[in-house]
Amino acid sequence: MKRTSLIFILFLLEVLPSKAQLAPSIIPAPMQLQMDTGYFLIDKQVSLHLPAGAEELKPTVNFFIHAMQEVSGLQLPINKPATRQIALVMDKNLNLKEEGYQLIVTPGKITIHASSKAGVLYAFQSLLQTLPQVRTNAALRVPCMRINDEPRFAWRGMHLDVSRHFFSPAVVKNYIDLMAMYKMNTFHWHLVDDQGWRIEIKKYPKLTGIGAWRVDQTNLVWGSRPQAKPGEDPSYGGYYTQDQIKDIVAYAAQRNITVVPEIEMPGHVASAIAGYPELSCTGEFQLPLTGGNYTNMSSNYCAGKDAVFNFLQDVLTEVMNIFPSTYIHIGGDEVDKAPWKKCALCQARIKKEGLKNEDELQSYFMKRIEKFIISKKRKMIGWDEILEGGLAPEAAVMSWRGEAGGIEAAKMNHYVVMTPGNPCYFDHYQAGPEGEPLAIGGFNTLKKVYDYEPIPKELNATNRKYVLGAQGNVWTEFITTAEHLEYMVLPRMLALAETVWSPAANKNWDDFNRRIQYHFRAFDQKGLHYSPGNYTVDIRPESKEGKLTVSLSTEIPAARIYYTTDGSLPNASATLYERPIPVNNSILLKAVTIQNGKLMNLRPAEQAFTAHKAFGSTVTYEKMPSKYYPANGPNSLTDGIRGKAAAGKFWHGFNGNDLVATVDMGTVKEISTILLGCFQNYGDWIFFPSSVSFETSEDGKQFIAAGTVKTDISPETRGGMVKDFKVKLPVTKARFVRVTAKVIEACPPGHPGAGKPAWLFADEIVVE
Repeated sequence: MKRTSLIFILFLLEVLPSKAQLAPSIIPAPMQLQMDTGYFLIDKQVSLHLPAGAEELKPTVNFFIHAMQEVSGLQLPINKPATRQIALVMDKNLNLKEEGYQLIVTPGKITIHASSKAGVLYAFQSLLQTLPQVRTNAALRVPCMRINDEPRFAWRGMHLDVSRHFFSPAVVKNYIDLMAMYKMNTFHWHLVDDQGWRIEIKKYPKLTGIGAWRVDQTNLVWGSRPQAKPGEDPSYGGYYTQDQIKDIVAYAAQRNITVVPEIEMPGHVASAIAGYPELSCTGEFQLPLTGGNYTNMSSNYCAGKDAVFNFLQDVLTEVMNIFPSTYIHIGGDEVDKAPWKKCALCQARIKKEGLKNEDELQSYFMKRIEKFIISKKRKMIGWDEILEGGLAPEAAVMSWRGEAGGIEAAKMNHYVVMTPGNPCYFDHYQAGPEGEPLAIGGFNTLKKVYDYEPIPKELNATNRKYVLGAQGNVWTEFITTAEHLEYMVLPRMLALAETVWSPAANKNWDDFNRRIQYHFRAFDQKGLHYSPGNYTVDIRPESKEGKLTVSLSTEIPAARIYYTTDGSLPNASATLYERPIPVNNSILLKAVTIQNGKLMNLRPAEQAFTAHKAFGSTVTYEKMPSKYYPANGPNSLTDGIRGKAAAGKFWHGFNGNDLVATVDMGTVKEISTILLGCFQNYGDWIFFPSSVSFETSEDGKQFIAAGTVKTDISPETRGGMVKDFKVKLPVTKARFVRVTAKVIEACPPGHPGAGKPAWLFADEIVVE
């Protein structure tokens, strides 16, 4: 069958009503979908027909029979005479990828063609999405249609961190069920981190006896939790026995999901060191970490001790005995190499192996571990820091710090999984943040996830084949309940599922938004917690030729926006947004989304615009801000908006580079005050500049120093905070103002990113 885009098919559905009926709301969208008239009735006259010798299909068929019983009350018989059939046909010559399938529904028969049990499962999942999601006791109808479908990517992943907060086996299985429903096939299980060791290792019982438990401080925000004191009860935590893990792995396999375990190394292992202090460089006793306070705590294995490698080989042997996955994830991220610099054994290792520095020592560590993993006929995958000092010969890379690591690895002919923090971190806010549960920061909306393209433009046709797919990550520093976990995953996982399954040419945001409404109703029926979408009005200023305008938008198709500029609460009687709003003076703009006559916001989006003498002026940079933190474009520093105490959209970010910005106010003006707003958040690697210098000029060539302000806040200060670096000067005539903010040398000692480039965040340059 000729491949036709979903958009064209939907067009046909609209213009040929006599032939077609409304397409079911299947997510991810099938590669090809053709509707027909009529329906297949599911009742007691239906039998499931299996081909001879289909033993391997039994777990998949049992899954489907159970699912059908849940929604219909019927126990479908197998290979029994019946009026209508659901027939499975195993076809090794099917012209689709291994996980692909063909689903043909006619009034008398449903036929599933597949070359693997994965294809059968995904045909079942598409079929189930055409039915009610809870039992209604009504006759069930499947619309007549024909689907040819296959996945775009081989790795369609979701991650779950159970170290920061332990989730029961039942919660993990529910998570796997959600993944399976939307054809995700890889569960990345983050079992080890500083704050908890969650997997039973029989040879080293203290890993769970001590490392799985910590003092319960869940009433405090992660970064502000004090360290444990001797005598306090380590009552919070838990771990999975090997039998529980085997059960979960089998449960996932029935749903065509491979479980990839992550056993962190050489950093993020304070939980292991709490049980076995001799694994660290110092060998000193320490209590399990309670949160984000790492002061004087060891979180790295000693790379100079052979006993460490013997320990890890023992651990990995037990891990590989219970996880059949091809890939074993070894972490490798955020290693604080400062202890290695002080450790005589680590330095001796560097000298003995002819290594240049601690980066190459980490590479040595990874290569030695990879050699062991390969000896067990498995493959190693790690976060993109494993590139530092040289990538292990056959390692795959998971690119989280943007896409740069994945691009570099793919160009080296190494397989990669794209999972950049923006937009693939589902612990970030998805709406609001007003009215949303507390999150670690960031802003990854449903549409941002849906619009993500896993193959970077920087890769040529040869390199692109090394992109295995993409993955959504859920870190749980701020997620302590199953309900909160569901809310952060749903519905963003559905958007990612369509991104990694459906052909890029088929993706259509408006149609996805239409289809997802069916799934929202299903979530309601099942009692699942989810975000209804980002109805927050996006307020976006734009400076051009010294004038400022503001555009308003919402991600919701057909929704209408109403706004006020005097600070009053907007409603359907306020001004309807139709075109960009000119801003000539200080205003307080508030805006809401109204859909079908209903106000969709708990609180209006609002933004204060503060006029000053550089308001709307053009800004040029010596080095442009990071593409991951562009704020609202090059003139964001003069748009009249002050950034808030969260790493959101109004901040320009510079990674390891100074901010050097020149403002052209258009004409010579008399000024007496200049300030730059900056942001610090220790946990996000963002620090105040060490100093900010200000200069003025009338012609843009000759600049005169106006003053320098040094920071008075230590980079080790926790929490999010905003600081104004401000100078007062005698009344001065100037058209140009140049601001230089010096980024600190590196993340401070004791920080998870110690020695690595720090971020500098800046917002408004205010001139008065």
